[in-house]
Amino acid sequence: MRQLQLTTDRLILRILPPQEAHRLVAWDELNRAHLAQWEPAHDPAFFTPAYFVSRQEQALRDYETGNAIRLVMQDRASGELVGRCSLTNIVRGPFQACHLGYCLGYQWEGQGLMHEALRAVIDHAFTDLDLHRIMANYMPANVRSGRLLARLGFVQEGVAKSYLQIAGKWEDHVLTALVNDAL
Repeated sequence: MRQLQLTTDRLILRILPPQEAHRLVAWDELNRAHLAQWEPAHDPAFFTPAYFVSRQEQALRDYETGNAIRLVMQDRASGELVGRCSLTNIVRGPFQACHLGYCLGYQWEGQGLMHEALRAVIDHAFTDLDLHRIMANYMPANVRSGRLLARLGFVQEGVAKSYLQIAGKWEDHVLTALVNDAL
């Protein structure tokens, strides 16, 4: 099976193998309350080790089929998980596009790590995957996410009313995209 690992000055980004799913269980439990306001409500089974193993098995299948890339972000010095980022809904043909998703552990915020990670992921998407368009959407209340995407060059394209159900409530989302001008 192909392996993917992206490195930055401070991070390693890789698909976590199922045998390391326990690390994601611990990370998600630690950040559960912090991320709850930005994520869909999860069934209690979501936080079980068995679910995380199946999730990572699916992440490997999605990578192999080219449908998605779900990466964990690790601190290069300590190996500690700091966050996750993903390219999902990868569509080929005339669209050549995907959606970008990401989250960072509360204790790692404000250090520029997500910007660093997403620069590497965007470069991989445009250079190695030859994608033309990356879409990223955020809730208007998530000001930090809006600033991050703007710094990365994403352009606001509109607002989708009641776009996703987050924390049990339908939320509007700002729609943004970054286009690969090299293609």
